[in-house]
Amino acid sequence: METALSLRGVPYRAGGTTRNGFDCSGFTRYVFGKHGIDLPRSVNEQVHEGKAIRRRDISPGDLLFFKTEGRTANHVAISIDGEQFVHAPSSSGVVRVESLETTYWSSRFIGARRVK
Repeated sequence: METALSLRGVPYRAGGTTRNGFDCSGFTRYVFGKHGIDLPRSVNEQVHEGKAIRRRDISPGDLLFFKTEGRTANHVAISIDGEQFVHAPSSSGVVRVESLETTYWSSRFIGARRVK
């Protein structure tokens, strides 16, 4: 979590995979990579990594997946705890912490996976 949280404020950049700018899956791949875990590059690939877990079992470091448009997962974040997560959202322009309990994110949440 320390690695992910240290990146708060890094700008959003479509296709970004470095501290100069991240998109959501570039952010998760970068953070996990810093800890020796090689995640695939895209949300569509990351959604199949690790083991699916129930929402009530979410722990720090789990991947959270959302459907913000279309019919499949198109956004990924890293859980801080069962309620908060850190991610690279395009709407705000920077890596930030948000709550899974907000109406926006809870209505778009589609699953969580543990990759360890």
